[in-house]
Amino acid sequence: MHLLSIEQIQSLVADAVKFQLREGSFKTYHYSKPYTKRIATLKMPLGYEPSKFHQFDGKGDPKQHITHFIETCNNAGTYDDLLVKQFVRSLQSLAFDWYADLASASNDSWEQMQKEFLNCFYSSRRTVSISELGNTKQFDQEPVIHYINRWHALSLKCKDHLPESSTVEVCSQGMD
Repeated sequence: MHLLSIEQIQSLVADAVKFQLREGSFKTYHYSKPYTKRIATLKMPLGYEPSKFHQFDGKGDPKQHITHFIETCNNAGTYDDLLVKQFVRSLQSLAFDWYADLASASNDSWEQMQKEFLNCFYSSRRTVSISELGNTKQFDQEPVIHYINRWHALSLKCKDHLPESSTVEVCSQGMD
């Protein structure tokens, strides 16, 4: 049995690392921003303090995230295309992966960034039709307040806006 000395092991490891480096297995990663130079040169307002954003991870309601993000930025004095520079700070997990995968200099406005974001994440949000809402019935042994809350939560996902008078009528029909 042949044992290697510590020096021999160190030499083998060093040779393996050198070989890997020569072969280019450790390629460097060059980050480039997914927005244009025009956006990159926009200056934040004097005295701007970055806000603490709610983080969007790809789950939940992306429209709600956009609304909260815009309001948070506007309250801190940032508007319009300056939002593009701040948007990454509100993303994590799958949503951050989406952002990191955007092509270099591919966005030149907040409207464009927002549209791409919603196109990616909004399609996964479930919408409810009026007929599904109308067919929602109270379960046996379900307390009325639970049914009303369940129905109301569904109605918020309805793609067609219901007038309040219809809401009361449809909800009460489900309690037969």
